[in-house]
Amino acid sequence: MTVMIFGCGYSGKAIAKAFAAKGYSVAGTVRTPEGAEALSSYNIMPFIFDGGGFSAELLAALKEVTHLVQSIPPGKEHDPLLMLVSGRLATLCPKLKWIGYLSTVGVYGDHGGGWVTEETPGSPILGRSIERVDTEEAWAEQGRMAGVPVAALRLSGIYGPGRNAFVNLDRGSARRIIKKDQVFNRIRVEDIGSATLFLGERNLAGICNVTDDEPCPPQDVITEAARLMGVEPPAEVDFDSADMTPMARSFYGANKRVSNEKIRASGFQFAFPNYRISLSQMWSEDLWRG
Repeated sequence: MTVMIFGCGYSGKAIAKAFAAKGYSVAGTVRTPEGAEALSSYNIMPFIFDGGGFSAELLAALKEVTHLVQSIPPGKEHDPLLMLVSGRLATLCPKLKWIGYLSTVGVYGDHGGGWVTEETPGSPILGRSIERVDTEEAWAEQGRMAGVPVAALRLSGIYGPGRNAFVNLDRGSARRIIKKDQVFNRIRVEDIGSATLFLGERNLAGICNVTDDEPCPPQDVITEAARLMGVEPPAEVDFDSADMTPMARSFYGANKRVSNEKIRASGFQFAFPNYRISLSQMWSEDLWRG
């Protein structure tokens, strides 16, 4: 198996680590030479891709790719990779067997705290989530044209070493914003890597929620992290009066509980099924700083 990860950032590195641990050849793209140097330190073969076109080196590498992961979010001009491969995926990647597209549970929109599954129609309320739905469908169509299965991994709020409640408490930036009945799902970054490997090894297609078992109020995570650190949690702040950026406030407009039953039923097991197990592991093994 030869894997290429477009947009090898926080989640991409976790995916690369998961595939590499099984002995697979892994490469990834970044936008800058500095990013390429950083990827090399992770034993990931680096390629520079800024969305403007493929270098000769990247084109040559694509000829050998069997599994492609697209982690670059759509921008103002939509998915930059999709625009370049449209209609010629089979020519560019003749050995391709599977595509994984990293999407978001934001595509479900607001369900008043109710449960959603992969069968729930998308009703995104934010522009960036609307673009994700369109991009999921476009990648699925490219896969059909090339005869390659495409999995859309809908991710919830991503956290892990270096990006977590401990870091925010340590920096003094943690906030306990209280909005009645608001819940969020989240996903540990290592579970994203493992889930991508699971789907890729089996060449599974379709939409798949990659999220934890336990949607909960966001302030609960801060409180638990503070307990483990032995510090006082920050004071509660009412959502209506909280000083928040428009983007931060917009996340609270979508209230839902996301089910992961589909991927679990297919045999996948989450290493970090809830925030308490995850926080405890990061704290006890001193991994929280990243």
